[in-house]
Amino acid sequence: MNAETAPASFDAFRTIDLRGTHLSAAELRSAMPRSTSASFDSVAARVEGIIADVRTRGFDSLTELAQRFDGVQQRHPRVPAEALREALRTLDPSVRSALEESIDRARAFAAAQKPKDVSLDIRPGAVLTHRWVPVGRVGLYVPGGLAVLASSVVMNVVPAQAAGVESIALASPPHKDFGGLPHPVILAAAELLGVNEVYGIGGAQAIAAFAYGVAGDGNRNPIEPVDVVTGPGNIYVATAKRLVKGVVGIDAEAGTTEIAVLADRTAQPRLVAADLISQAEHDPNAASVLITPSVELAAAVRAELSVQVASTRHRERVETALTGPQSGTILVDDIDHGVTVCDAYAAEHLEIHTADAAAVAARIRNAGAVFVGEYSPVSLGDYCAGSNHVLPTAGTAAFASGLSIYTFLRAMQIIDYNADALQEVSRHVVQLAQAEDLPGHGDAVQVRFP
Repeated sequence: MNAETAPASFDAFRTIDLRGTHLSAAELRSAMPRSTSASFDSVAARVEGIIADVRTRGFDSLTELAQRFDGVQQRHPRVPAEALREALRTLDPSVRSALEESIDRARAFAAAQKPKDVSLDIRPGAVLTHRWVPVGRVGLYVPGGLAVLASSVVMNVVPAQAAGVESIALASPPHKDFGGLPHPVILAAAELLGVNEVYGIGGAQAIAAFAYGVAGDGNRNPIEPVDVVTGPGNIYVATAKRLVKGVVGIDAEAGTTEIAVLADRTAQPRLVAADLISQAEHDPNAASVLITPSVELAAAVRAELSVQVASTRHRERVETALTGPQSGTILVDDIDHGVTVCDAYAAEHLEIHTADAAAVAARIRNAGAVFVGEYSPVSLGDYCAGSNHVLPTAGTAAFASGLSIYTFLRAMQIIDYNADALQEVSRHVVQLAQAEDLPGHGDAVQVRFP
């Protein structure tokens, strides 16, 4: 198919033509399609206010925020144990089966990631150990806005459990339609995984409650602070995570979802279009980007978008996402140029639809997750691949990783020297201490050998 014979195309899916350009790394990053909607800076003041209010007024603040943002009345946000049990009891058996399959695959992959402790006898009597230790308590956030992300319960909980975390708390927005509780499928997933500390708290206030804790007051039991906060969310959640980073650990600033597809003329336009739509239906600000050297493929994908968008359930949301400044086609000279552009974009999800897709995928340096070939769509990773779908967005995949068992582990170094081993190296310690004008350091060694 070529541009002349293709049916009417989805013209609003814009094109960025980088063919024949020689851009610096900074220029290339600036040329990438990005959202111009709410940014960290634009919402930081509001999020700071929410965090401060939760820290100062505790449950009273959470109650008011639940009323303001979610339209629900609540005195304490904790979900009763019987509500968790009932949610699982009444869960559609087919959904339960799907969740169980997702859990099994995620557990297998998480278990395979677990690192081993390392010990080294660096000299006789001198033993160094690198030991992996799970954090004590984590707070997991599961969005519940435009989509009911029960799969995010699996993605957050499974690696934490595999790491050996002993205390796991989960928060998701409360809903008026469900008696002020989170969506019942989210509750059922938590119960299925054995998580019984669940809160109906949404947005930045959930992150604040986890990071700083909420003191009890009479009949309301406290929410204990956590060591690590994880989970995806909107710009308010991502900003809150940025603001509490340092008070607690975070996984990544996982904001609105995005997909990039690197494709050549061998790609099937209907598959590429379907995958672009699959992520666009998440949110009006979701990003869907096609990177290709083929003008013919780009035209064919636009034509497929015209057909498929017209029949998709969330048409308005998808159209808004696909026609936004964060989405579109990037034309490149060839696949080598495409790989460079992919690394500049640093997609949350990157699909490879090219000849020898595995070899091309092996060259990618910056992506949250890479999906190789036409039978590895992002939707698979969202649910049942066994991989994790909580991934860095907005270019942060250039330096951040997706959620994994490592998110919940920390490495501890253990130094165990006996007297002979210390004495062997003592003069070097003294010399370095004197060179740095820290004589007390040397004295602390010498005092052991009067």
